[in-house]
Amino acid sequence: MKYIVLGLGDYGRVLSEELASLGHEVIGADISESRVDAIKDKIATAFVMDVTDEMSLSVLPLNNVDVVIVAIGENFGASVRVVALLKQRNVQHIYARAIDDVHKAVLEAFGLEQILTPEVDAAHSLVERLDFSTHVETFRIDSEYCVMMFRVPPKMVGFLVSELNLTQEFGLRPISLKRAGKVTNFLGISLTECHVVTELAEDTRIQENDELVCYGKYRDFRSFWKAL
Repeated sequence: MKYIVLGLGDYGRVLSEELASLGHEVIGADISESRVDAIKDKIATAFVMDVTDEMSLSVLPLNNVDVVIVAIGENFGASVRVVALLKQRNVQHIYARAIDDVHKAVLEAFGLEQILTPEVDAAHSLVERLDFSTHVETFRIDSEYCVMMFRVPPKMVGFLVSELNLTQEFGLRPISLKRAGKVTNFLGISLTECHVVTELAEDTRIQENDELVCYGKYRDFRSFWKAL
């Protein structure tokens, strides 16, 4: 896929580099020459330009890429102006970064495809890590419900999925399981390879280092974790 990233600060730079590393074509733009120099060899193309200037913005192939991402966050006015210019040019797929609730509310008025809240997401991630004292990957559906993936604690190893009573006792629905297994490549070297068990039968036995994926309320997951 093709992306344009407007704003190459810390967030825009990491975003651009990650997208490029996955094989996507990334065009970046920023008013800072030093920021552009730092990334120009890692993405397809990088321009030094003031993206809030309508004439400068017009040189970019805005309507010939899959998504345009406005990664500007700290400069509220610049972020809003760039989004307005993109809407004027009928850019269909716009993602924009919001740094607080006011910024998000203004961007929502443009009817964007996606509003990014990396600071909020990072805060949620840190709270979850502190709350559970382990790494938990979370995808929030809304303020109450989420999908959570976590490495099973030692107390769960050896039990059948049905014996965990996650649904009956905690209102959590097991969805799938990520399991690591040993494989040998053509050189005879033993490697660890993960596979996903999508059809999670009740008689599936939990193994060490399994990662379980559950759906339910965040508060119910907390109750479950505290009960372990």
